[in-house]
Amino acid sequence: MSKSLYTTLEVSSSASDVEIKKAYRKLARQYHPDVNKDPKAEEKFKEINAAYEVLSDKEKRAKYDQFGDSMFGGQDFHDFARGQGGNVDLDDILRNIFGQGGGFGGGAGFGGGFGGGMNLDIEASVTVPFSIAVLGGKHTINLSGESFDIKIPAGIKSGEKLRVRGKGKRHGSQVGDLYLRIDISVNPEYEREGDTLVKTFNVPLYAALFGGKVSVQTLEKEVTLKVPENTKNGQRFRLKEMGVVNRQSGARGDLYLKANIILPSVQSIDADLAEQMKKTLPQGD
Repeated sequence: MSKSLYTTLEVSSSASDVEIKKAYRKLARQYHPDVNKDPKAEEKFKEINAAYEVLSDKEKRAKYDQFGDSMFGGQDFHDFARGQGGNVDLDDILRNIFGQGGGFGGGAGFGGGFGGGMNLDIEASVTVPFSIAVLGGKHTINLSGESFDIKIPAGIKSGEKLRVRGKGKRHGSQVGDLYLRIDISVNPEYEREGDTLVKTFNVPLYAALFGGKVSVQTLEKEVTLKVPENTKNGQRFRLKEMGVVNRQSGARGDLYLKANIILPSVQSIDADLAEQMKKTLPQGD
């Protein structure tokens, strides 16, 4: 019986849970799109994750061990997944096959699925505050009249999905899961560039010209920044490892503070000084 999910993770069908996890981590690092620039790496990375989703779950693995690739209409998982279309969601494939829906009109050879054709899972979207998406933490959601907390991992990105076990529909003793698509609220003070954060902060003209110290409130704490003389508008200052955590590598990006020099109004300047500035300040290149 062909079992291509084991081949995808490069382990034998008798591999232990520890061996499967170790193989998954190795391959995930190897094919992660941020590391591997091969155009096919992202496709491979998705298949590795899909294989691990099945083989790391005792119930799913037992069903797969029983039926093998016959669950995919006799094709290996790669060919079956590609046959579903270019923008296929592999998570949706697995949810449909493993007892949660009819499974692509019976194309997988199990028209009713293993769960009697009843889908107990729920899909929903949730908007997470910017600071929690960056730093991680608890976020309260309300769904179907129930309020509960979910744990948001630091560094999550818009479009990612989180699985909340046991918060789906109920049918007798069975209960499905909740799959949340994450959206992140906009924070006008910050720009997010991958794992890098950029925050604009105000610099008084005096400090920009002659140097000084400026206090800046970041997501975590207030910092005092030493601004050198002749600071230019838009000049950036790097704060190491105060950016976004990379969920794959565990490394943390940087925070860049971008100077916005505040010019005083002419009316607030002493008249004699203003007159002197008119005479001495350069008027062009």
